Amino acid sequence: MSDQPCVIAIDAGTTGVRSRAVRPGGGPVVASYREFTQHFPEPGLVEHDATEIWDGVVATLHDVIAEVGLANVAAIGITNQRETVLAWNRHTGQPYGTAIVWQDRRTAGRCDELAAAGMLPQVREITGLVLDPYFSGSKIEWLLANRDIPVDDDLALGTIDTWLLWNLTGGEVHATDPSNASRTMLFDIRTLAWSPEMCAVFGVPVAALPEVLPSSGRFGVTSDRCGVPAGIPVSGIAGDQQAALFGQACFTPGSAKNTYGTGSFVLLNVGATCPSPADGMLTTVAWTLADGTVAYALEGAIFVTGAAIQWLRDGLGVISSAAEIGPLAASVTDNGGVYLVPAFAGLGSPWWDPYARGTIVGVTRGSTRAHLARAVVEAMTYQTRDAVDAMCHAAGVEIRDLRVDGGASVMDDMLQMQADQLGVTVLRPADQETTALGAAYLAGLAEGLWPSLDAIAAEWAVDATFLPAEDRTITDLLHAGWQRAVERSRDWIEH
Repeated sequence: MSDQPCVIAIDAGTTGVRSRAVRPGGGPVVASYREFTQHFPEPGLVEHDATEIWDGVVATLHDVIAEVGLANVAAIGITNQRETVLAWNRHTGQPYGTAIVWQDRRTAGRCDELAAAGMLPQVREITGLVLDPYFSGSKIEWLLANRDIPVDDDLALGTIDTWLLWNLTGGEVHATDPSNASRTMLFDIRTLAWSPEMCAVFGVPVAALPEVLPSSGRFGVTSDRCGVPAGIPVSGIAGDQQAALFGQACFTPGSAKNTYGTGSFVLLNVGATCPSPADGMLTTVAWTLADGTVAYALEGAIFVTGAAIQWLRDGLGVISSAAEIGPLAASVTDNGGVYLVPAFAGLGSPWWDPYARGTIVGVTRGSTRAHLARAVVEAMTYQTRDAVDAMCHAAGVEIRDLRVDGGASVMDDMLQMQADQLGVTVLRPADQETTALGAAYLAGLAEGLWPSLDAIAAEWAVDATFLPAEDRTITDLLHAGWQRAVERSRDWIEH
């Protein structure tokens, strides 16, 4: 292997952990991956074992360090599933039970109570978010109320990035970055500090929350007490979607990306000024840099895209591997009138309906597994169109193109459908692991491996370009059918 310095990005996603070495100028990919267990104790509840996640980080870090050589590791960057939260004891290092995952809907009723009390305008103005169980604040409130957790000096609260940083530094650093903090519903996105008002609403002790530091900058160094080599700077942290925006080199206002992962997340860079709340959209901190630079983004959050492929595989047995979905969907020329709305955890942008549920409509005796597969693939493109349409309306801009990444972005047919639905060019980069790249770039920028944002942007390269069809008649008809299906999925659960 090359002796050129590298950054190891830890990408702690919703279903697994990946560590990957990233070098300036590219080079051979060195990576390691571990899946971890998904826990579903009741319908609508999703939990993770934070210790299992940490064990996966240790294992994958060792794999990568063994291959690249410890002397060549200049820094570590962390990117993570956002909104997932846990509580742990600073003294023992043990979590207070499982982490509550971003997909979990157990606090929907509490969010309804706050909405009925007229809290939504305040939440929108301070946090840029909406009252939805997706975000961390109500999850933390539930943890403290239901897990018999002592609220004392030993209590630590945090998202997965904070948990990993705390372990990497041997318990020395309890911190996060603004991109993750801005997803908690406890953070003032204008002052870039924890909001006393929002913490009071949810009964969250500010002293138990992590310090908020720039996304690119040295957070601390690794400790051999944690089971990894000591002395490696941990110098970049960002939530997975903001990391992907950074990894896609979307550094200028008006640039946009979509990540097709477990869910899909469309982010539009809107610059250094925090915009006013926009209907159906989230306003979030994209990143902050060590020099004080701040970037904000509008976000459309789609809860289920790739997870619907997993459901076809694991829940229904329609496919035996995720790789089968593309060829199976392409084996039919159209959806046969079948639409699937994957509202398994409610609907996100632009609907924000936690009571919607998954719906399949248009099924006839002639419908096949291929039509169902195609309906799942098409749903990715329809949901993205809904989010982009709302985002562009809110921002008063039209995106010129969409940069895409994530596991499902390997499907050429799906990306062509996406270009047709949006009416804009879709660009897939040569390196699609942009979430890991973003974490690596943030850390490497802090440690000088990349001297500037321009140097990072110069490394972005196109793998494939998908041009939209000139005639959108058919795509608009398909989208109209989708919107009818969405209406049938909405407000399904009685409340």
